[in-house]
Amino acid sequence: MRADDFEMLSSLLKQRSGLVLTKDKAYLLESRLMPIARKRGWRGLDELARSVRLTRDEGLIGEITEAMTTNESSFFRDRKPFDLFRNIMLPTLLQTRASRRSFRIWSAACSSGQEAYSLAMVLDQESAKLAGWTVEIIGTDLSSEMVDRARRGVYSQFEVQRGLPIQMLVKYFTQVGDKWQINPKLREQVSFRIHNLLQDLTSLGQFDVVYCRNVLIYFDQPTKTKVLSQMTRVIPPDGFLVLGGAETVLGITERFKPLADHRGLYVHADHDGNAAVRRAIATAR
Repeated sequence: MRADDFEMLSSLLKQRSGLVLTKDKAYLLESRLMPIARKRGWRGLDELARSVRLTRDEGLIGEITEAMTTNESSFFRDRKPFDLFRNIMLPTLLQTRASRRSFRIWSAACSSGQEAYSLAMVLDQESAKLAGWTVEIIGTDLSSEMVDRARRGVYSQFEVQRGLPIQMLVKYFTQVGDKWQINPKLREQVSFRIHNLLQDLTSLGQFDVVYCRNVLIYFDQPTKTKVLSQMTRVIPPDGFLVLGGAETVLGITERFKPLADHRGLYVHADHDGNAAVRRAIATAR
C-alpha cells in the first residue's frame, strides 16, 4: 500500500471512529479492506483509496469504517464486571433509585450484543428484587451490521460456549438449526441503536450505569479525554462507569475516580456523588 493511501485511510478512520492505526498495522487495512475492493470490482486498495478521494462516497466510507472496527465480544466477558453489577451496583441502585423505581443501563460499543444480554440475564435472575421497577438497557454500536445482529440475538455454538453457563443457555436460548437465539422475553428488555461514541452523547439521555469496556484502548489520549468528558454529561453524580481491565481514567481525566477495592468501576470525582455511592454500598453490605 502506498504511504499516502495509508495516511489518508488511517486519518479517515480516526476521524470517523476514533481508531488510531499506526504504520505497523498497515496489514490490517489490507486484510480487512480487500474484500470491499473485490466486491466493487477493484484490483487493489489503490483503486479503493482513489474512489474515496474522488467521490467521498458515504456508503463506501461507512463500509471501510465498519470493516476496520474491532467487533470482539462474548457473554459474561471477564466475569468480574458482571459480579460488580450484581453485588455492588444493583444493590446500590435499589437504594438510590428507590423513589423513582427505575434506572437505565448503557452498553457502549456493544458489538453483537452479548454484554447487554448478559446484563439482562443478571437482572432476570434478580427479578424478585425488581418487582414494580422499570429497567432499560440500551446497546449502541457504530456498525449497522453489529446492531442488526444484536437485535436478532442469534449466535453460533462457538459464541454461546464462550463464557455462558449451560444453565443460562438452556433457560434463555432456543436452538434454531445449528444456532441459538435469545428468547423473546429477554430480547424485549434490550434495545439497540446505531451510535458513534465520537458524536454527541446527550441525545441518548441519562444513564445510571455505563459499560464502556475495551473501547478506549483503541483511541489516542485526546480522544479518550473527549469521550470520558462526554460521559460525565450522561452519568449522574451517583452513577457508575465500567471500563475494561486494561483501561483507566488516571492521567486522562480528573472527572472520574476509581471506586476503591473495585477494579474497573468508576464514579464521578464529585465529592457528594462519590460519598452517596459509598454510603449506599456500605448499607447494601
